[in-house]
Amino acid sequence: MTDRSVQDELRQSIRTIVDYPKEGILFRDITTLLGDARAFRRAVDALVQPWAGSKVDQIAGIEARGFILGGAVAHQLSAGFVPIRKKGKLPHETVRIAYSLEYGVDEMEMHKDAIKPGDKVIVVDDLIATGGTAEAACKLLQSMGADIVAACFIVDLPDLGGRAKLEALNVPVRTLVAFDGH
Repeated sequence: MTDRSVQDELRQSIRTIVDYPKEGILFRDITTLLGDARAFRRAVDALVQPWAGSKVDQIAGIEARGFILGGAVAHQLSAGFVPIRKKGKLPHETVRIAYSLEYGVDEMEMHKDAIKPGDKVIVVDDLIATGGTAEAACKLLQSMGADIVAACFIVDLPDLGGRAKLEALNVPVRTLVAFDGH
């Protein structure tokens, strides 16, 4: 977590949409944070800060908001960027992993040559909830020999338990703000 003033600023810049995508859900929308230049900069700086000056080879961004944040983090850390996408979206030879969703199974993939064994990688996405997508991304990267330094998110929904899934893979988790509920 970050210092209280940054947490407060980031929290205030995140819109909550009630009953989206279904009744009873409080959707934490970071597009308002992305549209606020100061909040966006503060979020990226806070995500980067623990690794400033250290060797990170790649930032792996999870489709789609992880691309926005991951690109900015990669730029700040002078690292490469690896997109992790839904099946069928990448043009070159890929490696793939299937993962469970609330109502079924999906697949994500990355280019087979995107990671070299031993690369130090940080996984970036906007939010961690149940952790299924982030867990699959970490397993995919680990299967290619990546050394995952951390998984970073702006928002944590701790009541949904996603952090524990990543920590079970020995992946440290960094979040900037937490919201109770889901």
